[in-house]
Amino acid sequence: MEAVIRKWGNSPAVRLPTNVLREAGYQLEQKVDLIVSRGRIVIQPSEKVEYDLDDLISGINSSNVHNEVSFGSPVGNEVL
Repeated sequence: MEAVIRKWGNSPAVRLPTNVLREAGYQLEQKVDLIVSRGRIVIQPSEKVEYDLDDLISGINSSNVHNEVSFGSPVGNEVL
């Protein structure tokens, strides 16, 4: 399949057809890594894990929350 590099804002861009994304197993908004190797640009899924705070907080419930923990008296200039 052939594509054309075009200008998008101040950056060059290549539009990927939906069937190409589907066949490769990619999704919209998915994070990817771009690797330049021997004159080629390789797009691969990012292995960096990013967390969404709202999703993490929604997973807190009475069965997985812990009690307050004491770390002892102040030993320096801590403000309590």
